[in-house]
Amino acid sequence: MSTDTTVWPRVGAWAVHAYTASGAAIALLIVLAAFDGDAVRALWLGLLALIIDGTDGMLARRVRVKERVPQFDGARLDDIVDYLTYAFAPMLLLWSGGYLPDGSAGTVLAAVPLLASTYQFCRVDAKTDDHLFLGFPSYWNVVAFYTVVLGLGPTAVTVILLVCSALVFVPIGYLYPSRTVTLRPLSLALSTVWLVTYAVLLVQMPDPNDAVVAVSLAYLVYYVALSLWLTARGRRRAGARRSPEPEREPAPVGGA
Repeated sequence: MSTDTTVWPRVGAWAVHAYTASGAAIALLIVLAAFDGDAVRALWLGLLALIIDGTDGMLARRVRVKERVPQFDGARLDDIVDYLTYAFAPMLLLWSGGYLPDGSAGTVLAAVPLLASTYQFCRVDAKTDDHLFLGFPSYWNVVAFYTVVLGLGPTAVTVILLVCSALVFVPIGYLYPSRTVTLRPLSLALSTVWLVTYAVLLVQMPDPNDAVVAVSLAYLVYYVALSLWLTARGRRRAGARRSPEPEREPAPVGGA
């Protein structure tokens, strides 16, 4: 075989893994921005992490990384990076920015989502066969984003963190925009709009436009509503498959 057909595909696969791994460096930059007291810079970096996470899977499937680099576990790498960028760095941002209660109460509260997320990231059924996240998918970066943009106080943040942490353990299926088949084109389009509103709101900080905020929050309504509908539909289908067929009466023997 020529070098072109053996080496470059592997180089491409490793490049995709490096692209995913760059999220770990971004997590570090988010932490540094948080300690610098620059929440907006931290959120810009969070947006970059979202874009990488939303595109690396597509690239991995396109270059067939499992086939080209079978000795490297890209899924484990993705989970490590996601935990750093979706859970650890956002919680540190909330803690360092004074968005949590003062003192040890705030520290304990910050640990609750981190502990819940260790379960979420390690469960073998975290993604269902129909491409849904099972349990709240540890979107603490989204919680941190709205906390900063909306200027939420410690009480509101406490309630949100505790409720979402509990939802990690509740078997509700949540939309996986790039993989869930139902309404995928619409979900991808709306996800793109949401990312645009994310950037626009950061540009507008510290005075975000109410209309842009409304459009951004409307996506969350769509996300939750579709997730609940898909969960209910899945349970109906599972129930129908489990329902036994009615017993048939034996055919009469002999005459009419």
